[in-house]
Amino acid sequence: MADKELINIVFIGHVDHGKSTSVGRLLYDGGALSEQEYRKLEEIAKEKGKGTFAFAYAMDNLKEERERGVTIDVSYKKFEAKKHTFTIIDAPGHRDFVKNMITGTSQADAAVLVVAAKEGPQPQTKEHAFLAQVMGIKQIVVAINKMDEVNYDEAKFKEVSEQMTKMLTGVGYKADNIKLVPMSAWKGDNVVNKTDNLKYAPKTLLETLDDLIAPPAPIDKPLRIPVQDVYNIKGVGAIPVGRVETGILKSGTKVVVMPSGKEGEVKDIEEHHEKLAEARPGNNIGFSIRGIGTQDIGRGDVIGAVTNKPTVAKSFIAQIVILNHPTAIPAGYAPVFHLHTAQMSMSLTELQKKLDPKTGAVAEENPKFLKTGDAAIVKIVPTKPVCAEKFSEFPQLGRFAIRDMGQTVAAGIILEIEKKE
Repeated sequence: MADKELINIVFIGHVDHGKSTSVGRLLYDGGALSEQEYRKLEEIAKEKGKGTFAFAYAMDNLKEERERGVTIDVSYKKFEAKKHTFTIIDAPGHRDFVKNMITGTSQADAAVLVVAAKEGPQPQTKEHAFLAQVMGIKQIVVAINKMDEVNYDEAKFKEVSEQMTKMLTGVGYKADNIKLVPMSAWKGDNVVNKTDNLKYAPKTLLETLDDLIAPPAPIDKPLRIPVQDVYNIKGVGAIPVGRVETGILKSGTKVVVMPSGKEGEVKDIEEHHEKLAEARPGNNIGFSIRGIGTQDIGRGDVIGAVTNKPTVAKSFIAQIVILNHPTAIPAGYAPVFHLHTAQMSMSLTELQKKLDPKTGAVAEENPKFLKTGDAAIVKIVPTKPVCAEKFSEFPQLGRFAIRDMGQTVAAGIILEIEKKE
């Protein structure tokens, strides 16, 4: 059996519409969560007096911290379908789900937008849909959940489907990239298993997800490896560690470390203590480079082939969304940016355009400040040279999170780069 293509999915939507329960049901009925794990969660839920929250705890208990020096709870879990392997990224009860979409390696390829049938779309539903759109997520599945609360009424499903399609096309989604699924995560209707209650549903949530298109493995793109760490091993020298984002690394490849411009030749490549002949996108590797010492390379640098050097940005234009900031943000605001493995302060030197979150159209030229909920086009200047790429060319190195006061305040994608000479 050939390796199945991987799709990363993020579950988004209004806080009480059943995101985590949907995830838990998908994992449990899909066989990725054992009976034993489930029973344990059920106990916890009962103790807390929230029987229906058993599934929601599923993800809370599957946390793994894998961050770049910022501890956040990204919970993720792999499961298999017929055609694809999925990684689910979930942030239970988190207003701040976006950092999961951007930070670490959890790049979402598709989103499941959960909306309760009875309430229909809420302001947060729209906000999340717009964020997903701004963050470059093209494929969206609308899970119209809690159908049991409306007696599985097909007319109600159709009504909410129409509202959601209108809302999503309004924020810039193409109608043929939107899939709609009626279900009840709590009762287990139409998540993994078809039931008589929802006879009119053409497909289950699982089947719908399996119909999504996996992003092409970026092996034909130039090599890019953001450095996570550098180890100094006696007798060997510097061993950079990082994840291959694009391209293929082979032993003998002549590489360059940017921004410094130091060059060397790759010797040995290892993943989990096993030697690799070549490393492909997704491989987390350690490797040695002939001619590169520990002083030449550090976290946040990017390794590429000498024939196609990683771009070093003097400044860049980005589309950002302010997620959570207590005050107004003026031009000159200089928080910490997390861009691939790099962390540094950068300044928003120009607020060029404010966008209408409903349409993406320009709402205001050169706004004086930005506040929570605003989307904007801005110019950003790093305090020192940093490797960055356009989101359209290298999504993995073109999206970032902005952190301040211990939280993610904004997120964005890079549109244009002014290269450092």
